[in-house]
Amino acid sequence: MLSRCSASIPCSRPPVVSFAAKRHRQYSTKTPPHLRPTTALAHPRIDYRAIAENIVKKSNNAINRKAPLPTGAIDDVARKYIQYKALQNELNAKRNSRSIAGENIRRASDKGDAEAKQAALAEATRLKADVAALEKTVSLVETDLLALALAIPNDTHPDSPLGPESAAVTLTICGPSPIPADPARDHVSICRKLDLLDLESGSTVTGSSWYYLLNEAALLEIALTNYAMFVALKRGFTPIITPDVVRSDIANRCGFQPRDNSDPPLQQMYHLHTPPASPELVLSGTSEIPLAGMFANKIFSSTTLPLKVVGMGHSFRAEAGARGTDTRGLYRVHQFTKVELFAVTTDADSEMMMKEMVEVQKTILDGLDLPYRVLDMPTEELGASAYRKFDMEAWMPGRGSWGEVTSVSNCTDYQARRLHIRYRRPTLKSADADPSPPTSTTAIPFAHTLNGTAVAIPRLIIALLENGALFDGKGEVIGIRLPETLKSFWVGPPNGRGIIEWV
Repeated sequence: MLSRCSASIPCSRPPVVSFAAKRHRQYSTKTPPHLRPTTALAHPRIDYRAIAENIVKKSNNAINRKAPLPTGAIDDVARKYIQYKALQNELNAKRNSRSIAGENIRRASDKGDAEAKQAALAEATRLKADVAALEKTVSLVETDLLALALAIPNDTHPDSPLGPESAAVTLTICGPSPIPADPARDHVSICRKLDLLDLESGSTVTGSSWYYLLNEAALLEIALTNYAMFVALKRGFTPIITPDVVRSDIANRCGFQPRDNSDPPLQQMYHLHTPPASPELVLSGTSEIPLAGMFANKIFSSTTLPLKVVGMGHSFRAEAGARGTDTRGLYRVHQFTKVELFAVTTDADSEMMMKEMVEVQKTILDGLDLPYRVLDMPTEELGASAYRKFDMEAWMPGRGSWGEVTSVSNCTDYQARRLHIRYRRPTLKSADADPSPPTSTTAIPFAHTLNGTAVAIPRLIIALLENGALFDGKGEVIGIRLPETLKSFWVGPPNGRGIIEWV
């Protein structure tokens, strides 16, 4: 059911980057992962027990999301977990026996019983070898178990639609009524007429799907960035400028695996050539990754949550030209400026925070006076980390379709378990206290994380140009109409070349 904004929305050499997105990761030379340092973070804390006790549910969830899991992968996790627990129990028993043998050695030595001491020494030697062998086996099984479990996607919200992108549910439509589709409003044609975009130089300097923004388009990027930051700050988000380079381990822990249906799949990230002894580095695919990494390996008091930040950085996508469609102009490019919302909450507050982030996104788009719709995205469109995802699509008449301009995802504890982001619950008063001793799980649970786009600059530029193009009587583009909202964020003369009409 559609409504108009009324629906409730539940060092040596410097690193060199390889820009060619080739198949089989041929474009970068990398040291094997087991020889490279990663981060100081401990292994992710996956809830193996929950997987083992919910095999059917987890398997169906992976099928509904079309997760790239081998057949029987979740059953394998359950079996490995049982094997791991049995081995761990055996190892603990051996360690206990080794401790007893040590006590026997000391006791026999104190008594001067040479024969008993010799027997205890022989027992201790045997147990030491047993423990060493078991520790090696446990480590191997644990490594296999972790590798299998890390490929399992997050659970899915029960209200998320099932199926492919076409199954998305429109929750609300906002803004002015969409104008008719019109090829004359194609943003590339508008940009060429008004000297706003140089794709040819981008191709010469870097390659296809790279670009230069010129004149008012460059100023429009700055204005949109400042406007989005302004709106987010008013809603209590703390401003951050993020690094554009991150360790690949951090990106993997965030679950950043953009979907690509190529066979074989194209590499999604740009890897930097770094010395063999250095951590593997990548260009960040989204500011979400360095923002999430800021909170890694930290424990917060629940009274300090939620933590809300808004980061400005650049996103790099190696697969930009891999889709065949939607690659014209600025719609799908290799690099773009993005303002990202990110939040850390308690497990009870993440759905409320998701609604708040949606309201921030709607405020930004409402101020731009664009027709847009909010979609509840179906299972096959959810990234590995997302429990639920809402997309916002703006009407782009030159393209003749709606185009995604923002999204927001609730990742629950998926990222927090991998990055070790936890919080400490408040201590209960003695009268209300639970008589049972708290466990580490209940005392310091994993936080929930959420991320959402405030603005993805190129696509908003498309929407603004295609909806705001001005034509003369002969049908020639003569200017662009921009929302008055952006005027106070404009750098330089508000209409230096006389092509902007503020409304």
